[in-house]
Amino acid sequence: MYQTLTFLHSTFRWLVLLSLLYAIFIAYKGYFSNKEFSKTDNTVRHWTATIAHVQLILGIIFYSQSPIIKYFWKNFSDAKQSLDLLFFGLIHISLMLLAIVLITIGSAVSKRKPTDKEKFKTMLIYFFIALLIIFIAIPWPFSPLANRPYFR
Repeated sequence: MYQTLTFLHSTFRWLVLLSLLYAIFIAYKGYFSNKEFSKTDNTVRHWTATIAHVQLILGIIFYSQSPIIKYFWKNFSDAKQSLDLLFFGLIHISLMLLAIVLITIGSAVSKRKPTDKEKFKTMLIYFFIALLIIFIAIPWPFSPLANRPYFR
């Protein structure tokens, strides 16, 4: 089960990134061209948040099953000295939770904005900040915090 979760969580991140990038592109284009917030735009907003939430669920299950995390919490005083363990034990989950909260708030607030321009602007700001946080929190192969391969 752990290997399956590792694969799913690692692979699903690409869907999260692609959906966020697409939603940001749609919001940017809509905002700067004074476009009407269409049903398709609303669907993109909704599915971007949904995909992020699915990844959150996968991540929480993965977090609860991870031997690295179990070791981190059992040996916290020693483990917090290791940047790799600290990253996966606290930093990654904290930043990802923050990013998902921003995506959720951005999605909900933009849906309720009275004008189309405000909907695009809200979506653009919240989703862009969340994307930046996610980029920091992903253990890229080149990350100084902790690194993992692009696909596991």
